Amino acid sequence: MRVTIWGSRGSLAAAGPDTIRYGGNTACVQVDSFDGSILILDAGTGMRHAGLRLAGDRRPVHVLLTHLHMDHIQGLGFFRPLFEPGREVHIWGPPSTTRDLRARLTRYLSPPLFPVRLRDLASKLELHDVRPEPWGIEGFRVAAAGVVHPGPTVGYRVEADGSALAYLPDHEPRLGGELREPDWTSGFALARDVDLLLHDGQYSDAEYAARVGWGHSSVTHAARLADLAGARELMLIHHDPDHADGTVDELVGVAAAARQSGTVRAASEGLALQL
Repeated sequence: MRVTIWGSRGSLAAAGPDTIRYGGNTACVQVDSFDGSILILDAGTGMRHAGLRLAGDRRPVHVLLTHLHMDHIQGLGFFRPLFEPGREVHIWGPPSTTRDLRARLTRYLSPPLFPVRLRDLASKLELHDVRPEPWGIEGFRVAAAGVVHPGPTVGYRVEADGSALAYLPDHEPRLGGELREPDWTSGFALARDVDLLLHDGQYSDAEYAARVGWGHSSVTHAARLADLAGARELMLIHHDPDHADGTVDELVGVAAAARQSGTVRAASEGLALQL
């Protein structure tokens, strides 16, 4: 399984665009299985880069949305495969008790916010609610579960080729109490024993103390969840846009010191790794 980071958010406070190592674009991660199947996790502005790489190769693409906040869907209108005649594209997202996924996405992909409507896209587009039980997508086994974040939000567990990753980019595991009881900890089941945990690392401990309930995590809480779940590697993502690269480096050090076992690093755009 190959993982490519196209959008990690943040690090806009660096001296200039040429010095930014960690961010700029909002959340988007591509996962490729060895059989050629493709998943895109979230549709932030980094999705444009994924679309440029995937344009014209005709393989079906499955897009898994964690939630529909603007920073996680803003790249949809710039994703090349959606405009390719007959290209098979599936978008999966959290269910809602009020409107279906098509109706909710249409609020963005329609005038005055965007000139092209969902119904006018040339691709063969299908929209799905995520399923309550694990399911197969091409060469992947996928599980989704609700996590702590404002509005309908899910995290994902993806397994393929003998490896597993969990994707929890907008998540506040500490909101429900101390990170001690696995069965009561948001995100635990998704992250259990994964090779890679991509997790919200937006705040320092001091920043989090003033932002409890906002739906994001301190790096220390991310480290505690990684240890509780037995994740081998923690990759911090969803960096705060006010954090320069040096601040992100410092927060990686804080998270690494907080971990009892396993490694820590920060997601950076263009980073590719193989699990």
